[in-house]
Amino acid sequence: MNFILLTQNSTPIIGQVAWLLGKIMNGIFYVIDFIGIPNVGLAIILFTIVVNLLMMPLTIKQQKFSKLSAKMNPEIQAIQAKYKDKKDNDSMMAQNQEIQAVYAKYGVSPSGSCVQLLIQMPILFALYRVIYSIPAYVTKVGNTFRVLADHIIKADNGVFIQNSGVDSIANTVAMYGKSMTTAGEDVTKLSNGIIDVLNKLSSTDMATIAEHYDLSQLTYEGHLILSNETTRGLIDTYNNFLGLNMGDSPSMLIRNAWAAGAFGIVIGAILIPVLSMVTQWINVKLMPQPDNDNKNAQGSSMAQSMKTMNMLMPIMSAWFCFTLPSGLGLYWVAGSVVRSIQQVIINKHIDKMNFDDIIKKNSVKSAKKLEKMKEAQERMNTYASMNTRNLQNKANVSSGMSEAEKEEAMKKATDYYNSGKAKPGSMMAKANMVKQYNEKNNKGNE
Repeated sequence: MNFILLTQNSTPIIGQVAWLLGKIMNGIFYVIDFIGIPNVGLAIILFTIVVNLLMMPLTIKQQKFSKLSAKMNPEIQAIQAKYKDKKDNDSMMAQNQEIQAVYAKYGVSPSGSCVQLLIQMPILFALYRVIYSIPAYVTKVGNTFRVLADHIIKADNGVFIQNSGVDSIANTVAMYGKSMTTAGEDVTKLSNGIIDVLNKLSSTDMATIAEHYDLSQLTYEGHLILSNETTRGLIDTYNNFLGLNMGDSPSMLIRNAWAAGAFGIVIGAILIPVLSMVTQWINVKLMPQPDNDNKNAQGSSMAQSMKTMNMLMPIMSAWFCFTLPSGLGLYWVAGSVVRSIQQVIINKHIDKMNFDDIIKKNSVKSAKKLEKMKEAQERMNTYASMNTRNLQNKANVSSGMSEAEKEEAMKKATDYYNSGKAKPGSMMAKANMVKQYNEKNNKGNE
């Protein structure tokens, strides 16, 4: 596991996807900073919209596959019922061929859904990676935190952070600051580790660190980094969205705001997990649901499992959004809203499709493809037969020679070999050299 969160992910595939998505996030933040609203919360919402729009063709393809599968499944089940009690090899091969023909007819692949999930999984993991570690991918945010990290390194190499005695800071170091233990080996890793920890600290813990290291007067590009009584600092400007600090979890925001009597923040913090649960539930309801006509035990079991999962997912999302940083919760809510709007559009698009025409076109394409495969197979068989006949003809010619003809051919070959007239570099010349060498050594041994 890569604990140096500021160092961009190097996991194969996920690391490359995260790098690309990080470029998108960095570009979005650059634009909103240019127009004067450098805010991580706004950047997350815009980032979510852009990524979901980019993934929309894949989503449409996946749901088109689901619709075709729903129409195709009765035919596959009929084939499976036909061969239910036949376990011999010929019957199994015949069943597979008939099922493959059905897939070809509907223009889908047996692994189509799995392939699309495999494509989406690295994107989803990379998305969380970028959202969870903004300073690693957004240049300006990272540079702002690095000013603090450099000041802390000059003071004591982050010793106080590692041994502060504050449980929440110690837990953050244990989880995110593994690179801080390599201070003597690599200053860059130490700096990255400190930034990772600072980025995950609550506002209260950040105030503790700022007081110890006297960070209140540090600036970046002429602006205060940390807020004071009169001026909002850059980090608060970046992280504050509708009064909520995107770096704090809703549970922590509620606890601190309740103690301070800031009930508006309490309501806002509660809304994040609640909205996450509601939007996730709406998102699930808008998704295409499997047909209830499937009476077999396996289909019924799968449908029940899916129903249970659809009930648990909104509850799980609410819990995650309550305990994780608010920025991640905002991404979850924004993603659910965008996907719900997207789903309404896709449903209308899918409903307008004439799947009977699609199936007819796929049937024609399948027939042409099978015909081409058949022609190619026939050409290969013909070519193989021709090669076999040529070999047989050569063997027949050789076996048709009389004994006298064979002896004459052998004599000619031997005379040519002994004549020494073989071309230099040829196999015959090399064989002659070996012969002369052996004869010379044999005479010497005598």
